[in-house]
Amino acid sequence: MHIHLTAEDRQQIEAELRARRDVLEGQRSRHLDGVSRAEHARELLLQDGDDAPQRDVDRAVDFARTDRDAVALAEIDMALERLAAGQYGLCTDCGSAIAPARLKLAPQVLRCVACASLLERGRPKPATL
Repeated sequence: MHIHLTAEDRQQIEAELRARRDVLEGQRSRHLDGVSRAEHARELLLQDGDDAPQRDVDRAVDFARTDRDAVALAEIDMALERLAAGQYGLCTDCGSAIAPARLKLAPQVLRCVACASLLERGRPKPATL
């Protein structure tokens, strides 16, 4: 299956993905205060204070946030790769075209609504013909 994208469509999608990536990178950089994730984690572990349980919770939230950002950045990078390879907008499970409204809302999505629903319910993907 193939999804038809004009050169203008590709440029617009690429610009949107790169803009999202830039925003995420900026947020991540500000959050990490310009140091690597490992250095940031070390700084958090070395923080002084009397409230160790609260620091543990704060650290867990902080790590979850940086993990979420890393996953989002990777998803955007993969979408850019699919766009360059001519595979953008196709479900990675069944190969069907992903609805344009879904792509507009989340241009980095990998699956059509049907396959995403199956995955969320823990069911195996349907066999392709």
